[in-house]
Amino acid sequence: MLEVLVTLLIVSLGLLGIAGIIASSIKANQSSYVRSQASWLTNDIIDRMRANRVAAEVAGSPYTLANCAAAPATPVTVAETDVKQWCDTLAAVFPSGTGTGSITVGATPTFKVTVVVQWDDSRAAGGSSNQQFTVETRL
Repeated sequence: MLEVLVTLLIVSLGLLGIAGIIASSIKANQSSYVRSQASWLTNDIIDRMRANRVAAEVAGSPYTLANCAAAPATPVTVAETDVKQWCDTLAAVFPSGTGTGSITVGATPTFKVTVVVQWDDSRAAGGSSNQQFTVETRL
């Protein structure tokens, strides 16, 4: 009887260890998923800008955005619609609506574009952990 109790104790400790590994794996998997979404969304807005290059390459480009709070509420142009849809998607995809982004368009002749996506990854980090994904490219 004593041997069965010792065996049961050892097996239960092993199962608790496995449960901890699975919980850690789920957190890491969620964090990885969100990072891949940030990469996809960053490339999405860059592709939209390349498709609408005429609007993206003007001085004071409508694609320039300090943060998603500054996105137009009622878009009129294609560029404003692109920015509004992109910001809405950021808020929908990231946990608790914490996703936000900024877009900077440089001056001629290079038209260097910097897109930054930020979100709160506290679920994976176990505390407040702001993450950021940045892409720099030329149009």
